[in-house]
Amino acid sequence: MSDNITVKLNTSPTELHKILKFEGLVASGGEAKQVIDNGLVSVNGEVETRKRKKIVAGDSIVFNETTLEITE
Repeated sequence: MSDNITVKLNTSPTELHKILKFEGLVASGGEAKQVIDNGLVSVNGEVETRKRKKIVAGDSIVFNETTLEITE
């Protein structure tokens, strides 16, 4: 089963690894960086391996069957 979550950014842009951590999809910033390095995260339909990828409103992040829709 997949979940869709709407995430409102307080600061835009926000780095990808911080969003995974703040939304509780990973236990720590280190784990967030590891799953990104391993190619397990997609941004806007493309595998993203840049931990510091800037995420802005309108982006969509998919990790572990969870989709985060980013808004401002």
